[in-house]
Amino acid sequence: MRIATYASHSALQILKGAREEGFETIAFGPSRVKPLYTRYFPVADYFIEGTYPEEDLLELDAVVVPTGSFVAHLGLELVEKMRVPYYGNKEVLRWESDRSLERKWLEKAKLRLPRVYDDPDDIDRPVIVKPHGAKGGKGYFLAKNPADFWEKAERLGVRDKEDLFNVQIQEYVLGVPVYPHYFYSKLNRELELMSVDRRYESNADAIGRIPAGEQLGLELSTNYTVIGNIPVVLRESLLMDVIEAGERVVKTAEELMGGLWGPFCLEGVFTEELEFVVFEISARIVAGTNPFVHGSPYSWLRYDFPVSTGRRIAMELRGALEEGRLDEVLT
Repeated sequence: MRIATYASHSALQILKGAREEGFETIAFGPSRVKPLYTRYFPVADYFIEGTYPEEDLLELDAVVVPTGSFVAHLGLELVEKMRVPYYGNKEVLRWESDRSLERKWLEKAKLRLPRVYDDPDDIDRPVIVKPHGAKGGKGYFLAKNPADFWEKAERLGVRDKEDLFNVQIQEYVLGVPVYPHYFYSKLNRELELMSVDRRYESNADAIGRIPAGEQLGLELSTNYTVIGNIPVVLRESLLMDVIEAGERVVKTAEELMGGLWGPFCLEGVFTEELEFVVFEISARIVAGTNPFVHGSPYSWLRYDFPVSTGRRIAMELRGALEEGRLDEVLT
């Protein structure tokens, strides 16, 4: 068995972690990035050109570890039909990619969520507007009232209320953005807090460097495209809030879609009242784990050696292989 992933997003970490656990590794993707994985950071034993070279992957006895880029490039329907073994539960992807289903999941898990507006004309406070799916913040925008929404929504192809299925309109909750990364083991049925990050977003973070008076004069449009990630260590008194939220999400996933296992991330903010408000879930490894290739304070507290989320995936696959339980973790 070899571990494979699409050459983007968190592939370097996944492939390095797989090698640390003794697996041969496969990266696949556009030819331009081949040197990144074979020469500059030599973590791939094989590099295959192509978005999804299914026959090559089957021949090499590959198991695919999904990332946000993998799902975005292949599309949900192709991922659901792929014949190469896939680490995780594919049923989760449909719940993650549809914001209505996602909200049903998180509400059932009894998480504190922002208000959602079905009608833009009801907007009565600042909102953030998000396209569906994992796009790394691309296309998000803020609006303060109905007129502001309609003025900005056209860039997402939303010209009237019949186009609203393309977006979700969420209350903009003031707080510190935090992105806790979890790993749920199907083998030992335990949840682990792996690390926490916050995102560096363009041009939302760049605008903050411009004095407020000049911002008003420039009439800048805020953009939330993620360009990097910054490690965060939470106050110890907040950790149980984060862990209990993750536990409820896993339990609810078992009821709704047959389970959530492997890495996932709850994306939210802590308010000034220290309330953890969750606005979405990424049910796979997120790029926010990339600062922790050598582990995080939380993984060091649990393990006596460096464990990234990428390595934790490989550890789970190694355990499943040795115990004859691969069929439990692959779909």
